[in-house]
Amino acid sequence: MTPTPAIRSAFTPAGTLRAAINLGNPILASADAQDGARGVSVDLAREFARLLGVELELVVVDAAGKSVDVVVAEGADIGFFAIDPVRGAAIAFTDAYVLIEGFYLVRDGSPIRANTQVDDAAHRVVVGKGSAYDLHLTRSLQKARIERAPTSPAVVDTFLASGADVAAGVKQQLQADARRLGGLRLLDERFMVIRQAMGTPKSRGAEAAAFLAAFVEARKADGFVGAALARHGIEGASVAPLGESAAK
Repeated sequence: MTPTPAIRSAFTPAGTLRAAINLGNPILASADAQDGARGVSVDLAREFARLLGVELELVVVDAAGKSVDVVVAEGADIGFFAIDPVRGAAIAFTDAYVLIEGFYLVRDGSPIRANTQVDDAAHRVVVGKGSAYDLHLTRSLQKARIERAPTSPAVVDTFLASGADVAAGVKQQLQADARRLGGLRLLDERFMVIRQAMGTPKSRGAEAAAFLAAFVEARKADGFVGAALARHGIEGASVAPLGESAAK
């Protein structure tokens, strides 16, 4: 892949490649004292900047919704998001590069044993505001009341403090919180699979969006994404299959 001057210009209107990094998803990024963030998302951003031949600037936020907002407002040139039709109104997504599972968590003594029991008018479900789980469950839960924590890592603490019935989020984050706090358990099956993708403002044009999409497919195919997951010790996430266009 060789970027044209037009492609390079589309991604760097501020002179550098600005990448929105969401610390609210521990599978993909975490705080780093030296660089601000580290993880799979950061590795992909660095590789994309290297391909473009430009400097990288990390725009670090603590919640998925903030990451969406900064890219939509063009305060960042690329970002890393769960694919969702609401977000797709202003952001051009690549195909997924990583698949992540969403699970429910309850207290040990909860009568809720299966996902089908969650959607009850008597239940309150806590999600991270603006997260993929928030968007998905807002559409799919018909009876349960959704309550929103400020960020995804704050979901379980908010769930416990508020006396809610269910917490929803990234499986690995919920597992870590259950170990940290005790007295909690995950339900036995996932309620969704998140397709994590890169994205850029649609205003950057179809050619730029296609170039970013091709970059993601190339990094899946050459093992870059899988190596990044292994390098950062990430378990419970898998490299997404090649997209239809790349698989032909």
